[in-house]
Amino acid sequence: MSYRNLIKRGIDLILAFLMFVILMPIFFLLLVALSIHHRGAPFFYQSRPGRGNIPFQILKFKTMSDMVNGDGDLLSDSERITSFGRLVRKTSLDEIPQLINVLKGDMSLVGPRPLLVDYIMLYSDEQARRHEVKPGVTGWAQVNGRNAVSWDAKLKFDVWYVDNLNFLLDLRILFQTLFNVMLGKGITQQGHASVERFEGSTKG
Repeated sequence: MSYRNLIKRGIDLILAFLMFVILMPIFFLLLVALSIHHRGAPFFYQSRPGRGNIPFQILKFKTMSDMVNGDGDLLSDSERITSFGRLVRKTSLDEIPQLINVLKGDMSLVGPRPLLVDYIMLYSDEQARRHEVKPGVTGWAQVNGRNAVSWDAKLKFDVWYVDNLNFLLDLRILFQTLFNVMLGKGITQQGHASVERFEGSTKG
């Protein structure tokens, strides 16, 4: 019986369901609070590439406003993130709705983080291997610096995970993620409200 292709999915279903039940009071509290804070829009939806580059709609709690400039363009992340949204992001509570993505089968609890669709054409052949497995709520790159490390390092961590995926590694990542969240480690890059855009690498 293959852990990668069968057992991992069973563990995802059990743990995601239990975590959602445990976190349900916080989920509904944030649902109400963010509905008021963002005037009826508590969730952030966006198309992200999953396993095999198949797109799905990722679900997160919204941490930014929809403020635009005079031309109708969205302001920068640092200008749109709210004080409450910053707190929600710092504690990683914005990720709770992704448990629904895990239950649906779009994501795994552990795997390379789902990035933007328009990054797909920018990856080298080696970097593109990150899509050989389901994306995760957390991953090897996240416990090794999250948004505080460079894109090249982050993508190398993702491919390393694909090649070394196993139960003990997933367990290690889950416990390390809990530890990092408690310490608020690696949430943003220095000087940025969120991670900078990936601009591409030399094709390999």
